[in-house]
Amino acid sequence: MVEKLRRILVLGASPFFFLFLLSLLYLGEFGSQVVPSNQAKKQRANWGGSRIEDQENLHFLMEKLVQGGNQTDQQEATGFACHSDLHTDVCVSNRPVRIDTLTMKVYALFSQGMSQANRIIHPYPKKEEKWVKRSVSPVQILQGNISPPPPCRYTHNVPAVVFSSGGYSGNVFHDFSELIIPLFLTSHHFQSRLHFIVTDFKPIFFDKYRNIFSHLSSYEVINPAANVGVHCFPGLVVGLHYHDHLAINTTAIPRGYSILDFKQFLRESYNLKIRDLSPTEKPVLILISRPKSRMFLNEDQMVTMMKELDFRVVIAKPDMMANIGKFSKIVNSCSVLVAAHGAGLTNIIFLPQGAVMVQVVGLDLEWASTHYYGKPATEMGLNYLEYKIEPEESSLISHYGRDNPIITDPASIVASRGMLVGRAIYLGEQNFNINVTRFRNTVVKALELIGHLAG
Repeated sequence: MVEKLRRILVLGASPFFFLFLLSLLYLGEFGSQVVPSNQAKKQRANWGGSRIEDQENLHFLMEKLVQGGNQTDQQEATGFACHSDLHTDVCVSNRPVRIDTLTMKVYALFSQGMSQANRIIHPYPKKEEKWVKRSVSPVQILQGNISPPPPCRYTHNVPAVVFSSGGYSGNVFHDFSELIIPLFLTSHHFQSRLHFIVTDFKPIFFDKYRNIFSHLSSYEVINPAANVGVHCFPGLVVGLHYHDHLAINTTAIPRGYSILDFKQFLRESYNLKIRDLSPTEKPVLILISRPKSRMFLNEDQMVTMMKELDFRVVIAKPDMMANIGKFSKIVNSCSVLVAAHGAGLTNIIFLPQGAVMVQVVGLDLEWASTHYYGKPATEMGLNYLEYKIEPEESSLISHYGRDNPIITDPASIVASRGMLVGRAIYLGEQNFNINVTRFRNTVVKALELIGHLAG
């Protein structure tokens, strides 16, 4: 287009005419987001804002995010409904809204005859934890006859999902459990035709998971601090649906998704191929190596034993796991993943179906080990094995003695001194000196499982 305009100028058009045509080109190029002044006047006259062509399709997509008969009825009557449970709040509008990104106020169309109810949403799961709520910026939803509504500076023709990248983000378990899986649940059925507006914006988070965001949305993520102004959308979701730790409840909304669907989405996002192990090829075992708490103090002995069982052992340290694109391919190629209870086990989401996860369970970590990783592994189609350590395998004995209640009765410690003290001891202070002879039996079981599946 610019070349054509240059030719017009060469043929004798005045420079002023050339600048005029160039300005039209600019408006045509960016008009999908920035509303020209004459259009802005029209937008101020009504709440329509930017509309997608198929409004019925938008309503259908939004209905998937509404849970329960009462909420469905409310959305049909008013275009607006909210879901609230222990962990999260999610509000959905299938009618045009305006968002002032400076104040994070949402102006929603008010339906006559319905009660006005302004809301404040902290758009991150785990709202039951006070620290999370304090670390997540609120979004205020204003419903009512606001006249005149704030004029649109940016107009978009697809809906938006508003969420926070605050909270516990930065830890791979929390990244997937509380942000990425909930984002998949909330937005995947839009087929990339939506914007993400992210409060408490962390560039490092989006750089790390760029592949995932580019497969969930065809548009650049909107950082409110860098895109100040009133943004107008044909529909809006504030907050993310959350089901459980690394989990998707297939009976909840949106209908039809499972954790296996999410794993397939990850395979597509990171271009992970299904690879069959040849009969002459050694199976790969990945050992997650922790540098601080819950370390394997005799890691070298464990690796020697694994190699004697004819595994090709990959020791995964934090620097290897930092590049999730590369590490996902390594995990996808392995048959067994071994790790102490901790965030590194989140990488089971990249294991091929039928692979084996072996979790080393420390003292007083049984419940967390089962619910954070054990149950999710089974739902993901993996074989799950636990290795529960004996007290003699815990480094806590050398600190507190064999007869200390910290060793003999962990539950009493948590009950008398509180969960935070318990976490500090059993998660923060505990390392493992594994009985390699006893642990060998668990690794042999893992080898039998992958051999049976291969057969």
